[in-house]
Amino acid sequence: MGIRNPCILSTHSADAKIVIGNSCGFSGTVIGAFIEVRLGDNVRCGANTVITDSDWHPEDPRIGSNRPVNIGHNVWLGYGVIVLKGVTIGDNSIIGAGSIVVSDIPKNAIAGGNPCKVLKYIINE
Repeated sequence: MGIRNPCILSTHSADAKIVIGNSCGFSGTVIGAFIEVRLGDNVRCGANTVITDSDWHPEDPRIGSNRPVNIGHNVWLGYGVIVLKGVTIGDNSIIGAGSIVVSDIPKNAIAGGNPCKVLKYIINE
């Protein structure tokens, strides 16, 4: 799918954390943390995804505070998804390609768009 960069994990300070669960997969994914970015088990990140808990310009008073990101178990982020600060994505959810996630997505949801919103729920029968 055209990976634009290698996988990059970047923390801003010795106190910042990136926690990655078991059996996760990444393709050109960038994860940046000022506070904490946490991924559960079996998270799949499509090509060129970005996950960050900050706006990365701490000197600018317009950006507000950094806020942790929490991505649950068995989450799939499609190609080019951007997950921004303060977001929690619930277990078993799928985020569609090109989405920008600026608010929480509940578990078992299929979500997409800019801004990302729930499109439907996964129903296990």
